[in-house]
Amino acid sequence: MTPTVVSCLVVIRAGALTTVQDAGRPGWAHLGVGRAGALDGPAARLANRLVGNPPDAAVLETTLTGCAVRPDRPVVAVVGGAGCPVTVDGRPVAWGEPVRVPAGGVLDAGPAGTGLRSYLAFAGGLVPDPVLGSRSADLLSGLGPAPLSDGDPLPLGDPAECGPPPPAGPVPWPGAPAELVLPVHPGPRHDWFTEAALRTLLTAAYRVSPQSNRIGLRTQGPVLERSRTEELPSEGMVLGAIQVPPDGRPVVFLNDHPTTGGYPVVGVVPERALAAAAQAVPGTRLRFVRA
Repeated sequence: MTPTVVSCLVVIRAGALTTVQDAGRPGWAHLGVGRAGALDGPAARLANRLVGNPPDAAVLETTLTGCAVRPDRPVVAVVGGAGCPVTVDGRPVAWGEPVRVPAGGVLDAGPAGTGLRSYLAFAGGLVPDPVLGSRSADLLSGLGPAPLSDGDPLPLGDPAECGPPPPAGPVPWPGAPAELVLPVHPGPRHDWFTEAALRTLLTAAYRVSPQSNRIGLRTQGPVLERSRTEELPSEGMVLGAIQVPPDGRPVVFLNDHPTTGGYPVVGVVPERALAAAAQAVPGTRLRFVRA
């Protein structure tokens, strides 16, 4: 059922990178379309639950600097994920709990104090037109709504079509990782690397690179030496694939990753472990361990 559009919110401050995200569009890789969707899926689902939305309702995903929006009707909202200061019309309100925003009021999610990505959920959900069954922005393909800019309007769904919010009370939100530990299964091209490289991957200390984005978590640390140097034909890539480009430093593919690639995949991180990667700030210590 298509949600009823009853109002909208206007972007007052878009921040460094704010996008609309839901559960993504899995199942289209055979057409070259990636999954997209909220990088920290558990945070997005919890924010939706707290405002009474289905778990896959569209939310805002902000990056580092937060954002500010003004709804044209009263709305219940939650800001969760990365910890940040939250205000309504300049007055501090609770982070991680439902708050009421009046019509014309400004909900401001400030810069992340812990973690990297905050999620803003609104009762009724955000309802821009879906593309291939999802409202998510895919930064690699350009599908879905464009990253937000100041002044953009976003349609809001009817909260009456959602269930009631759960009873109020303390809710545990996962914290940002002080050290990111990612389990690894052997990849389809692990035999393209030396034994020393495979030991390095599972024993060395890496750090999260500032060049990381929604496409992939890039790393700083020792290089992985290849035992085979010939070209590899492009082949399918999955979420969590650890691809090793020519500089030898592993890249963990995240939700906006390409569906094919020509660099060898040394390992694969299970999807359940990737939510923590969404909140790992640049410089976070990173270890790969055998799954």
